[in-house]
Amino acid sequence: MDYKKSKAPNNTVTRNIMDLCADTGNVYETVAIIGKRANQISVEIKQDLSKKLQEFASLNDNLEETFENREQIEISRYYEKLPKPTLLAIKEYEEGKVYYRNPAKENEKLS
Repeated sequence: MDYKKSKAPNNTVTRNIMDLCADTGNVYETVAIIGKRANQISVEIKQDLSKKLQEFASLNDNLEETFENREQIEISRYYEKLPKPTLLAIKEYEEGKVYYRNPAKENEKLS
C-alpha cells in the first residue's frame, strides 16, 4: 500500500475520543484496535524500507569504503516524511477500512 497517498495528516490532530469509540462503545477497545493496526502498518513500512535499503548493502564492512549514497538518503527522507503509523491507523479506522471482531462479544450473543 502506498501510504504517501493516504489522506492522513502528518502532524498530531486533536480528536474527540468519544467520536472514535462510537462503533465499539468502549474507549479501551477502540484504542486497542487502532494500536494493533498501527503496529501492523509499522511492520509493513519497516519491511518495505528494509527491502529497499538492502539493495545498497555492501558485502564489505570496511569503514574506509563506506560512503553516503544519494539514492539511499532520498529513500530515507521519503520514509521520514510519511505520516506516523498511528495517524494512518486512525484515518483507516475513521474511514471504516479496519476489520475487527471481538470473539467474547460474539460468544455472548450466541449464548
